[in-house]
Amino acid sequence: MTLHADVAELLAGAGILDVDVDDAVADEHVRSSAYRRVVSVAVSSRSRDRDRALVATILRDPLDMVSKSAVVALVDGIAMKAAGPGEFRQWTDELRPETDRFRTAGYREFIRRRIQDWLLRLAVEDGHVPTPVELSNATDWMQRVLAETSMSPAVLALLAESGSTRKIRNIARNRARSRALTTR
Repeated sequence: MTLHADVAELLAGAGILDVDVDDAVADEHVRSSAYRRVVSVAVSSRSRDRDRALVATILRDPLDMVSKSAVVALVDGIAMKAAGPGEFRQWTDELRPETDRFRTAGYREFIRRRIQDWLLRLAVEDGHVPTPVELSNATDWMQRVLAETSMSPAVLALLAESGSTRKIRNIARNRARSRALTTR
């Protein structure tokens, strides 16, 4: 298929009628914005049946950076809706044949790490306290997210002690302290 046909199919499938396909094909910024809108529609759907085909189509885009942004948005959106790490792992396992097709090795690795980060966060939300090794395998981004959002005193204590940056350690320490004050 051609880029024009792919973009037209994605927009039509998402019911997005206000994007000029020719403009999207000619301008990667317009196309990237269109992909994010398509991904938003996909994330809001209850059905996950079309996600693999969506990713396969997006990955045919000639610019890996445009594809990467859209796939990351899809992974993030689905992770935020997932009922737990098991559901998210199953979804990502089904998507892996497509995400492994990124032409740029660094982007394949980025997606893998993003998935691992989300699996860790979902496990923490389910009550898992990561080991120091699990925490060290998480990206700085996910460690900061956990420091900013976790309600677990044990997770905050681990991040305050072993977070990868001073900022992460300080956020976790301050949140642990304020949580301790509010539980008194």
